[in-house]
Amino acid sequence: MFALESTSTYSQEIKRSRFTATAAPIADMDAAKDFIARNSIPDANHNCWAWRVGQNYRFSDDGEPSGTAGKPILQAIDGQKLDTVAVIVTRWFGGVLLGSGGLIRAYGGTAALCLQAVPYRPIIPMVQASVELQFSDLALVKAKLLAQADARITEERFVETGAILEIAVPEANTEDVIRKVSDLTNGRAVVSVK
Repeated sequence: MFALESTSTYSQEIKRSRFTATAAPIADMDAAKDFIARNSIPDANHNCWAWRVGQNYRFSDDGEPSGTAGKPILQAIDGQKLDTVAVIVTRWFGGVLLGSGGLIRAYGGTAALCLQAVPYRPIIPMVQASVELQFSDLALVKAKLLAQADARITEERFVETGAILEIAVPEANTEDVIRKVSDLTNGRAVVSVK
């Protein structure tokens, strides 16, 4: 799966109707709703949209015939293996009816061209873990964790015996990170994968 690196806009005219798509990376469902509210244009005839965050997705035809707008936009998202993305396609009617097939091609095609115009980055599955360690091991373990590609320390708490680090590491490197922490602390650190 991939995520967008930035926002993108694409416009085209099809049989005198103007279609403008805007796509953006989103963090969650609330961000998707905010994006749609901010990018809906009140004087347009239709503001059709779709978004996906993991297994959650929604789409809207906004008055167009059922299945001719929102679903093709979602298919453009899924066809490019994107996640955490929202797309809105706005239409200003130009007086020529496009028919169901024409609407599907117009909405899906405008969304796809908009999505193709922005760089993607791979989504790396992460694992959350807690590392409980002594004060004497803290600086070395933090330095080695931060040197790991894509690893992050999300929280640091001090306790009577030392510190607890909440970390996020790439799923593919989990065993390697646990082994490194154990080796660095001579087995004194306790790692709990969540």
